Amino acid sequence: VRMETDNQLLHVNRYIHLNPVTAYLVDNPKDYDWSSYNEYLNRENIICSKQLVLERFKNTSEYEKFVLDQKDYARRLAGIEHLILEKDH
Repeated sequence: VRMETDNQLLHVNRYIHLNPVTAYLVDNPKDYDWSSYNEYLNRENIICSKQLVLERFKNTSEYEKFVLDQKDYARRLAGIEHLILEKDH
């Protein structure tokens, strides 16, 4: 999906980092070994180009709060998404 706004980029980034939490693989995205989440928190440049996301936050604690604040909501949404009815167009 093409990111058209900074806000969209931030929310998709959070969504991706919460995927293993939403799937109940881990309780905290820090504990998922195959995620770039820890790279974002440590501000190390190993693989990811994180500047566009992290420059919107004062520090990594603020970024971590941004991600974790939606943890419960993401899990609740995943629990009911099978109930959504879609129309064929």
